[in-house]
Amino acid sequence: MKNLAFLVSGGGTNLQAVLDAIDDGRIDARPVCVVASKEGTFAEERARRHGIPTFVVPSKGTSPADRDARIAEILERFETDYVVLAGYLSILSEEFVARYPRRIVNIHPALLPKFGGEGMYGIRVHEAVIRAGEKESGATVHYVDCGTDTGEIIEQRALPVLPNDTPATLQARILDQIEHKLLPDVLANLCKDGGAATTRTELQR
Repeated sequence: MKNLAFLVSGGGTNLQAVLDAIDDGRIDARPVCVVASKEGTFAEERARRHGIPTFVVPSKGTSPADRDARIAEILERFETDYVVLAGYLSILSEEFVARYPRRIVNIHPALLPKFGGEGMYGIRVHEAVIRAGEKESGATVHYVDCGTDTGEIIEQRALPVLPNDTPATLQARILDQIEHKLLPDVLANLCKDGGAATTRTELQR
């Protein structure tokens, strides 16, 4: 059984989707800790409700290296196998990434390599997709490397962008129809005897 640690910055709906999948037996893993980038996130409350140890390591007021060293100390304490970025908005340092090669997993609300990189998070991604006139969008789970949204893609799933979509409606559909299923599915595969998920793209109809 693998130990999963989560880094969060917001409401934690993807965290909740993974915790539900663990509770249902779909992921052979234990959630060992949640580290938030600021005080007062609802993700922290979700973790507490599940009895998961929760920590706050602020992204502001310290250097990335010092911040990540503190996070690594926590993760090592809990013998973390995989680090899951579930809505974590800070950029991890090269030292931290090097410490966990192919063990840091992120979900991004677009079909990378499109609409990734610095400043591409949250509603901004969906605004950019609609502004570009894209016919489809979706979400990508990938390993984290030293770039921003540039790591090896594990799996993608897509859905059509509807003619009447707004950034908010597109965001809601991708979150509900793709993200909350894709991240648990990838983690379930990764946690099977340490096996890696295969890269593939699926179109949701």
